[in-house]
Amino acid sequence: MTLGHELIGNGKHRVMVLHGWFGDHSIWSPTYPFLDTDAHTYAFVDYRGYGASRTLPGPYTMAQISADATALADRLGWDSFSVIGHSMGGMAAQRLAIDAPERVRAVVAVTPVPASGAKMPAEALALFESAATSDAAAAMVVEMSLGQRCTPALTRHILRGMRATVDAPVFSAYLKAFTGTDFASEAGGLRCPLLVLYGEHDGGVSAAMVNAVFPALYPAVQLRALPNAGHYPMVEIPPYLVTVVEHFLMASDAPAA
Repeated sequence: MTLGHELIGNGKHRVMVLHGWFGDHSIWSPTYPFLDTDAHTYAFVDYRGYGASRTLPGPYTMAQISADATALADRLGWDSFSVIGHSMGGMAAQRLAIDAPERVRAVVAVTPVPASGAKMPAEALALFESAATSDAAAAMVVEMSLGQRCTPALTRHILRGMRATVDAPVFSAYLKAFTGTDFASEAGGLRCPLLVLYGEHDGGVSAAMVNAVFPALYPAVQLRALPNAGHYPMVEIPPYLVTVVEHFLMASDAPAA
């Protein structure tokens, strides 16, 4: 079973792009006009249960995302590739780089969940659980992650994308995956360059959390704040996000000094 995906570009540097919890790969579509398609080939994938992979059965886990992405790379003939992952997909990107260290060239984790999982108090977890069926709860989660600073139309846009591309039981299962999974003890298996990007207004993946957690997991990690962004920089600041990401990917291509 091959994951549904959208291919963009014809470049030599192959890049697997993983989406987050709220919606399928189309959350990345605002970045498409700004991609360097001569230098890169991007595969924007849908996990089992999302979008073009909506009919694929589980399990709905980080390990399965990693295995499916590797299988897709095999099908595409990609011996090596970089990975970009957003939020829950940032956690999956770490899993993939640990599972396939000989193939993953570089990782860009955008407002990511760490390998240790998204630990949260019971009250917050209950709100996230309610988001599967309650639009009001889902809107609260999105608003918090955007820093409660953007037009409500953006929240409605993200919520419509989620409801149109994933069913509630699958959405709930992935919540358990990124809150209940912990592979921090395997972090040493990630050997490629890693860039972690966080939005300065993100109410969930905060600057404090990123700076406290990620260097402890990956001593060589590069951290960078994204100005004027919350949790969805691919929607909030797409040209700037692409610029930062592709600059890092280009640097990873350069020979070591």
